[in-house]
Amino acid sequence: MIRAVLFDLDGVIRHFRHDPDLESRHGLPAGTIARIAFAPPLLDAVTTGRLTREEWIARVGAAAGSADAAREWGRTPFDTDPELIALVDELRSRGTMCAILTNGTDTIAAELRDSGIGTHFDRVFNSADIGHAKPDVRAFRHVATALALPPEEIFFLDDSPGKLRGARELGMSTHHFTGVSELRTALSTAGVAERWDRGHFPPGGPIRSRMT
Repeated sequence: MIRAVLFDLDGVIRHFRHDPDLESRHGLPAGTIARIAFAPPLLDAVTTGRLTREEWIARVGAAAGSADAAREWGRTPFDTDPELIALVDELRSRGTMCAILTNGTDTIAAELRDSGIGTHFDRVFNSADIGHAKPDVRAFRHVATALALPPEEIFFLDDSPGKLRGARELGMSTHHFTGVSELRTALSTAGVAERWDRGHFPPGGPIRSRMT
């Protein structure tokens, strides 16, 4: 039985409003910043806590030849998906634990606190704190241990199919996220809807929010 749903953050819960003209304003070819920022050596360092977000952005700026462009990119605003948050609230109200596992930087806790996202989840797991990033199976093992649940009782979803691998290896149910409607169908297939229909709550009632 699925007792916890584990959500990816970016591309699922929050979506960044990227400015298509940012690089051209700074005299950079389109795609320069993303190509540098998300290259494996640099991205791996920031998402496993070996670089701070500030250091990451500074290195992106140095490699791109424009510190100003990198700093502006680092301030890109984001929107939260209200339909997804409504689903999370529904799940939790009916006794299913909801958590986040993100390949994030050292500022994730502050970002989720300031945006209010964190209040909707029981736990938040950040690769920069764990020291291992998705799809490394060690990141998922850390989550299962912290939740005190066998992997088979955890349902993990991510908008990047490649990030599902470690969860699947560990025995979690997985779902490639493409939209809330499709997620509801996948949860129903996994048996979560049956728990909703029964109005099931774990001992002690719904789980209260707590951040890590």
